Amino acid sequence: MFTLADFRSAADIIARHMAPTPQYAWPLLAADIGVETWVKHENHTPTGAFKLRGGLVYMNRLKRDRPEVTGLVSATRGNHGQSLAFAARAAGLACAIVVPHGNSAEKNAAMRALGADVIEAGRDLEAAKAVAADLAAARRFEMVPSYHPDLVLGVGTYGIELLSAVPDLDVVFCPIGMGSGICGLVHAKAALGHRVEIVGVVSDKAPGYRLSLAAGRPIATDAPASTFADGMAVRAPSAEALAVMRAGVSRIVEVDDDRIADAARRLFTATHNLAEGAGSAALAALAAERDRWVGRKAAVILSGGNIDRAWYRTVLDGGTPRPAAA
Repeated sequence: MFTLADFRSAADIIARHMAPTPQYAWPLLAADIGVETWVKHENHTPTGAFKLRGGLVYMNRLKRDRPEVTGLVSATRGNHGQSLAFAARAAGLACAIVVPHGNSAEKNAAMRALGADVIEAGRDLEAAKAVAADLAAARRFEMVPSYHPDLVLGVGTYGIELLSAVPDLDVVFCPIGMGSGICGLVHAKAALGHRVEIVGVVSDKAPGYRLSLAAGRPIATDAPASTFADGMAVRAPSAEALAVMRAGVSRIVEVDDDRIADAARRLFTATHNLAEGAGSAALAALAAERDRWVGRKAAVILSGGNIDRAWYRTVLDGGTPRPAAA
């Protein structure tokens, strides 16, 4: 477990590059959902997603402990890659990112704008990870996993901000990709001694973590994770992340793409904020459970706003993006 001192040190590193993100209780959202709803706006970071925090903390330790490293390689659907590209550029290191074929064109463009060498390979994230490992060996770069203690510590600072700002919060809904965000939230809750209930949210197209939490062991899924919530399109859960979730997550719920698209529209109408699929999933889960939380105080993690224009146009027109099956 991380201590408050650990989180303060991480926050100091992150503060060199970004300010704390806001959390607001939007009146229109409360009227719509019927529950006082706080939104943690991780779409307000310089990369538009919470992952930047972890990349900065990871890079700080790497520069201190492994100064011989000249570059990084990782596999991602986009937000993790942007965080590493941002941090690598600030540190003067090279960065190569492997994404699956058909990945978000706009996330790819953002990573390239940050200086990353973006390589498309593999049908999904798991296949891209294998290619990234080979690339790291070939270029003699450090392979950065999607889940690592430094990443968790960094992203967990958003949990410290939220729970410190709203000490009487009853529940927080958090989307799950590889798990760093929700695990950071678990550690933040423990460090503060907060009583909040943490509910994880996965796509029904990528239910691995829900199945794993129920079984008490990692369970990978075989079906392609064909969801427009690409930040949640994970087939193989991390054993390390699952261990943290088992200690601090009360349950994990599934939401489908139609509910996610509806939540993105709700967020736009009530807050005028863009939310990508994964960033909308927490509100989708709260809306599905609204009767359970009437009269109590809820929060949702808007984990990122990096959605391609064509998909968002479909969402605002009342539809649901349907990515092609891998």
